[in-house]
Amino acid sequence: MRTLAPFGRRLARVAAVEQIGGYALLWAEDRDGPPDPRPGQFYMLAAEERWGAGADERPWLPRAFSYCRAEAGRLGFILEDVGPGTHRLAELAAGDGLWLTGPLGVGFSAPAAGRPLLVGGGIGVAPILCWSDELGPAARVLLGFRSAAYAQAAALFRSDATTATDDGSFGRAAYVTELLREELDGDGDATVYACGPPPMLEAVRALCAERGVGAQLAMESGMACGFGACFGCVVPTREGYVRLCVDGPVVEAAALETALVAGSGH
Repeated sequence: MRTLAPFGRRLARVAAVEQIGGYALLWAEDRDGPPDPRPGQFYMLAAEERWGAGADERPWLPRAFSYCRAEAGRLGFILEDVGPGTHRLAELAAGDGLWLTGPLGVGFSAPAAGRPLLVGGGIGVAPILCWSDELGPAARVLLGFRSAAYAQAAALFRSDATTATDDGSFGRAAYVTELLREELDGDGDATVYACGPPPMLEAVRALCAERGVGAQLAMESGMACGFGACFGCVVPTREGYVRLCVDGPVVEAAALETALVAGSGH
């Protein structure tokens, strides 16, 4: 599903920045944007000041982020400070300017049958969060993080979630795909929705293909424009190449040979 973005970028203001363990939750005032972005859609973000003024003039290009929550004219984004773009965004404070383009792309669509089973890994929990808000208690939520510091993001969910960490410091000592396998072994009548690092998405794709379970994957690839002009986010499917920014980022798992694609993040 898709909500169309207004033409061009617009200047928003940062309303607040909250530290959530290893992540930052950035809230942006977006009174001029559509009030109904769809879970799984994304925005291109760039700081109003000092964008292109860092070391080697980086960051050069805006960064693509799935929104995690939209409420009362505000948008929430979960950030991790891992590079020049995310570092500059993580430095922002209330009142700073933030360029927004979006919402862009195709989001999740409602399950045709079976219970919704939501799977988020790391910072990939962002679109899972807003999809969980929309689906409510009917959805089962499984989350995976590196450690307890990052697992603090699980507290953002309004419904109960089962959480695993790689090091066992919070919840189960397991990968989230192990939780998914157990859920599908118990009851395979589900539609799976997943977002996370490519190895996790590939494991989800393979598990669902093995069991004949429908799955929608919110994928990631390098994006320069966000609206299909640069072809920087092209990924292969069984029926040819697609641009994740306009044909995704949510893709039917059955359309993929693999979710491990060149140029993907993490």
